[in-house]
Amino acid sequence: MVERNGAELLTQELARSPDGTFAGLVEGVRAGDRYRFRKDGEGPFPDPASRYQPEGVHGPSEVVDPDEFAWSDDSWEGLSPETLVIYELHVGTFSPEGTFAGAAQRLEYLLDLGVTAIELMPVADFAGDRSWGYDGVAMFAPARCYGTPDDLRRLVDKAHRMGLGVILDVVYNHFGPVGNYAYAFSDQYRSQRESDWAACVNLDGEGSERVREFFIENALHWLHEYHLDGLRLDATHALHDESSPHFLEVLTRRVHEEFPGRWVPLIAEDHRNLDTMIRPRWAGGWDLDGVWADDFHHQMRRFLAGDHEGYYRDYQGTADEIATTINQGWFYTGQQSIHLDEPRGTDPVGIEPRRFVVCLQNHDQVGNRAFGDRLHQGIELPAYRAATALFLMLPQTPLLFMGQEWGATSPFQYFTDHDEDLGKIVTEGRRREFRHFLAFVDPEAREKIPDPQAVETFQASRLDWTESYREPHASLLRLHRALLTLRRDEPVLHTNLPGKHQAVALDDDTLMLSRWDGDSHFLVLACLRGEGTIDLHEREDLWLPGLMRWQVVLTTEDAGYATDAMPPELDVAGPRPVVRFARPGAVLLKSVPEDGPAGGGS
Repeated sequence: MVERNGAELLTQELARSPDGTFAGLVEGVRAGDRYRFRKDGEGPFPDPASRYQPEGVHGPSEVVDPDEFAWSDDSWEGLSPETLVIYELHVGTFSPEGTFAGAAQRLEYLLDLGVTAIELMPVADFAGDRSWGYDGVAMFAPARCYGTPDDLRRLVDKAHRMGLGVILDVVYNHFGPVGNYAYAFSDQYRSQRESDWAACVNLDGEGSERVREFFIENALHWLHEYHLDGLRLDATHALHDESSPHFLEVLTRRVHEEFPGRWVPLIAEDHRNLDTMIRPRWAGGWDLDGVWADDFHHQMRRFLAGDHEGYYRDYQGTADEIATTINQGWFYTGQQSIHLDEPRGTDPVGIEPRRFVVCLQNHDQVGNRAFGDRLHQGIELPAYRAATALFLMLPQTPLLFMGQEWGATSPFQYFTDHDEDLGKIVTEGRRREFRHFLAFVDPEAREKIPDPQAVETFQASRLDWTESYREPHASLLRLHRALLTLRRDEPVLHTNLPGKHQAVALDDDTLMLSRWDGDSHFLVLACLRGEGTIDLHEREDLWLPGLMRWQVVLTTEDAGYATDAMPPELDVAGPRPVVRFARPGAVLLKSVPEDGPAGGGS
């Protein structure tokens, strides 16, 4: 059924093909026309592969001609794995407008910050007007509350012209609970398995060939029609597939084959620490380009803020464990997990560090907290600055979550917009999730957890951009810009071969990160807690280049980065620096030839 503005309704019966699919050509249809399907006398239903749902996921689908958009990004060459820095954002809360156009207005800021790609949380259309996006049902259609398909294209096009990439978060492990019309066309989309959120997608049962192709085509749709630069694959541990080759292996191969001359990263969210996922195909792996390696976040959160419940039970958060995590890429390589009550992880030896995506904050690690509070709100600012310097100098791929660069005070809370009955279930379930935490054993305490259904919960999660101009936020923002500029400009920080970095716990509170390439060496000396002295003359066991001296690049206690600066005392005249910290901080050093300049920073 095709609904044309000012014209009569067009109807046509589709012909069944031998493979069980239906097809037909309807003459006279134009972009902007709206259409729906009837099946066995039921309906009308929107198209499960609709490119746009202007009236919401229950309304008619709109015909979209992707070739009508005039792209201007011909000079864009794509992302580089050596320099990738990801900035994760939620379109609805990133800007005051909460739209693709609003995000586009902030691209110059992001370019100046020093990130190289933005990562959009899922934009596939969902029921209601506000959501994190992980309950999408119109998998091919940008959410109409953020704008039109061309609004998303304009965002990507502008980003490319400025030199920024755009990665999209996609959800292939389940459909959202409301507005999923794929099931109306075939029950073969649904697996018999259940995930924490809904029925799993059928990837290995009867009819799974078509289901797999549906999601592979979805990935190619976003990459081709919207010129996106890569995909983040949500919760791949919930992609249950016992067939061979695994769906992820097929998806990765198809995408890489589709873009042979360009790096188009596929990055998985997966807590299992499976090396097979990110090993190259020639080494027997699936060749995914990256995986969210959350062990670094968990170790740092445990160390800095003391979190010890839930999955934090698996971490001691010691300086030694943090160093091990940095050196390996993840911490768990087969040890028994207390939280999961089973062994977790595999040995990632030999894998390029860039394939591990690490963070101090992301949407999950902030939003899955009861009140959506951020790391810097639970620790002292000097420690946060020191942790940031360590984090942004790692050889792993860093991911920042919107607002962390200036220490945003706005939380990022879990918000939804379901109908009254489902909304009540979601609110009760959200609060029940925290019943095992000591702070929420009392039911009255759980009632204080923000209601996901309340519009105020969504509004509270919007960034307040005026903060970035005020202290101490402005100083923290300057530090992030300086660190990301350094990461971009220092060639030694682009080195991504295994064996070119080492982290060492110098004592219970301090770490040293070394990075090197040829004769170039870079050091981060980070005191993450308390005060103390790092005297590398006392650590003859640590190898340092003997014919080098050190130049101070910056400290996190420089006046431009701390409104109440307490600079450490530095002695970098010889090959083994001495640093005396009056409080938490980090010192960044780079090597210079023995007869070259040393001392003060740049």
